[in-house]
Amino acid sequence: MSAPWLAIDTATDVASVAVGSAERVCAARSVRGARQHAAQIVPLIQQILTLAAARMDQIAAVVVGDGPGSFTGLRIGWAAAKGLAHERDLPLRAVASLLGAAHAAAQGEAGPIAACFDAQRGQVFGAIYAFPPGRVETLVAPGLFTLAGLARIAPVRPLVVVGDGAQRYGDEVLSWTGQSPVGLETLPPVAGSLLALAEREGASRALDDPASAEPVYGRPAEAQVKWEAHHGRPLPHSSR
Repeated sequence: MSAPWLAIDTATDVASVAVGSAERVCAARSVRGARQHAAQIVPLIQQILTLAAARMDQIAAVVVGDGPGSFTGLRIGWAAAKGLAHERDLPLRAVASLLGAAHAAAQGEAGPIAACFDAQRGQVFGAIYAFPPGRVETLVAPGLFTLAGLARIAPVRPLVVVGDGAQRYGDEVLSWTGQSPVGLETLPPVAGSLLALAEREGASRALDDPASAEPVYGRPAEAQVKWEAHHGRPLPHSSR
């Protein structure tokens, strides 16, 4: 196998890290608990490197989950990924976390698969994908929806709907698809799917300037919304 890549995803309450390549995941693990991501992510990276019998100086590139998702969770994962990429002068790529979750849920099938992360306020961050051999088809691009709104614009009925947002609105998912939602904790680590997707056409974006790169949060953080409402203008240097 060529030099391995490292993948990190912290978009939801279930964080994951993987080491390997598009063809083979050498080691991967998920941990639950968004409030503990900051304390867990660096030890988790070290654990996975050890399990993969790899060292950080052997890693050829870093892949990070691009969101949308938890503002705090994404910042933690991106800080770790950007720090490692900068320290080692490594290429950094981003893959939508919704795409990673859908790929993990597909388990090699073509789909279609919907992924929904809980966005609070009665909404989900949602997307729908299909996985023909060697390709990714985006049937509904990542966006902010109600579950009913996503079902309304979906061009096809997904085989599976995965994610904590799907679980929160499980009755609606069951009515839409005839299947109960799938929890993220039941999937193979999403970071492993980020490795599989990182070099597929249209599945990732290269971060040419990692220092200034930002994830797709999906919506502004609550603190940013309050600041902008109070001041009547966008927060300087904000990423929407």
